[in-house]
Amino acid sequence: MCSSHLVDPIKILYRTIYFGKHPRMSISARMRSSELSLQQAPSRALSLRRKKPVEIAYEAPPTSLPPAVVEPTATELVPQASTPRKKIKTVPAVQPMPEPEHWREVWDGIARMRQTTLAPVDTMGCSMLADEGQPPEVRRYQTLVSLMLSSQTKDQVTAQAMTNLKKHGLTVENMLATDETRIDELICKVGFHARKAGYIKQTSKILKEPYNGDIPSTLDELMQLPGVGPKMAHLTMLCAWEKSVGIGVDVHVHRICNRLRWVRNTKEPEQTRMQLETWLPRDRWPLINKMLVGFGQTVCTPLSPKCSLCAVNNLCPSAFKECSKTELRVKSESNTEIKSEIKQEIKAELG
Repeated sequence: MCSSHLVDPIKILYRTIYFGKHPRMSISARMRSSELSLQQAPSRALSLRRKKPVEIAYEAPPTSLPPAVVEPTATELVPQASTPRKKIKTVPAVQPMPEPEHWREVWDGIARMRQTTLAPVDTMGCSMLADEGQPPEVRRYQTLVSLMLSSQTKDQVTAQAMTNLKKHGLTVENMLATDETRIDELICKVGFHARKAGYIKQTSKILKEPYNGDIPSTLDELMQLPGVGPKMAHLTMLCAWEKSVGIGVDVHVHRICNRLRWVRNTKEPEQTRMQLETWLPRDRWPLINKMLVGFGQTVCTPLSPKCSLCAVNNLCPSAFKECSKTELRVKSESNTEIKSEIKQEIKAELG
């Protein structure tokens, strides 16, 4: 065999690795094969594309497109603060009550006593504590604050606390700018002063925006304010807005109406209000609170009522039942004097 025909085993191995299944394919043939592959590539790519979707013909094309979905903005994703409604205590319904016997005579007798006796409510009542030199909305706000302070507090203490607040500046803006601890210091003599300082601060925040610094003009909105109950709401409507929408019943009115049997054993002031409004003429609603409060401060007091000084003790079912020993002695002495006078008149007639 000629040596020129001998093939180097190393070259054979190199050709096998480099050219794959075609060890004897020349480089030029390999290049022609690559060019052919590039020319056929677009046709193969088109064949791999997804077929055109089938168009469906509707019998009745839609008249309008569905509303576009609007993505929420960044501010809408933040939870908005909402003011929850205050839960108001529900009072059991009361039965309508007929007019009590002799109630007009009792009313007139108490009214005559009130004309001759000055009570703290006549000079220091909540209706008289607002600064007359202020605008109407400020006066209404001050009346509301005075009523908030008056709960479980004597009129003298309430008046002094209101004087401190008015010297400091009792307006919605000033109360918002004042720290709660400072408000507490100004009203520290009233009952539950720390809690009421918080009520004043919270109420001022509520009144700033929706009411422009004024107070609500409806009973329901007033009762939604912190620390404001039915009694305060009714008195605020009467004293601040001069509207009589109900009777303001406090502890004095509640106590005296039960003593006079103007109501049937009511347990709460709100029940007393509901029963009173079933029979008391509406034109007397604005008058009863101040009249009975002054009467309760001077004569028909919570403890040891002065029944001997009462002009209507002969018409009161509770007369001399809760009075002190001194009152009972005065009653017995007066009865003894009456009996002796009757005996003397009888002896004189018999001659």
